[in-house]
Amino acid sequence: MTRPLVEIRQLRKHYERGNQRVEVLHGIDLDIPEGDFVALMGPSGSGKTTLLNLIGGLDTPSSGKLVVAGEAIEELDGDALAAWRADTVGFIFQSYNLMPVLSAQRNVELPLLLTDLSGRERARRAKLALGLVGIADRAGHKPNELSGGQQQRVAIARALVSDPRILICDEPTGDLDRKTADEVLTLLQTLNRQYGKTIVMVTHDPKAAEYAARTVHLDKGVLVDSGVVG
Repeated sequence: MTRPLVEIRQLRKHYERGNQRVEVLHGIDLDIPEGDFVALMGPSGSGKTTLLNLIGGLDTPSSGKLVVAGEAIEELDGDALAAWRADTVGFIFQSYNLMPVLSAQRNVELPLLLTDLSGRERARRAKLALGLVGIADRAGHKPNELSGGQQQRVAIARALVSDPRILICDEPTGDLDRKTADEVLTLLQTLNRQYGKTIVMVTHDPKAAEYAARTVHLDKGVLVDSGVVG
């Protein structure tokens, strides 16, 4: 039997705030097969962003088992975790986090600066990624010369340029109007269905969740439902 891309067993996470211990996740069990598109939903404070950050290697568990793309996250130290993230995960956030002084192409190239690729190869891959998200003709434009939807497409291209195993999306359409949000979500759905990208997306928007293959609901740090929606 093929091992899931993400395997979570009895995952717990707590934070220390002064003398208080704040429990965020309470024994989560979840498998995400390669090629899945999962929407994480739940009320504020339910633990969905914490779970997303753990899957993406931005944080480490307090206890339990978390294996992503063959790596046990809880066993990696800071440097090893950073190297694993660079090779394995593409991040897409609500705020586009683009460098305002750089062109779209240069912004997309940024993750490749950590590699040994030549400048010519970095440029080639960035152009391919921009073409994949449909804005190759905006490669020379700076962020302030782009619409919100175009900026998010640049951010998606940047997440894709290193060919990650998994895309981690935190409210990727939260700052967009409905029409633009639907265009971006259609793009994510295409990346999943046609190119086999595994996507885990936090969203508060039920309409956004409809683009995913299934929705996982969290409430007060507990997994309460996982169902197929698309």
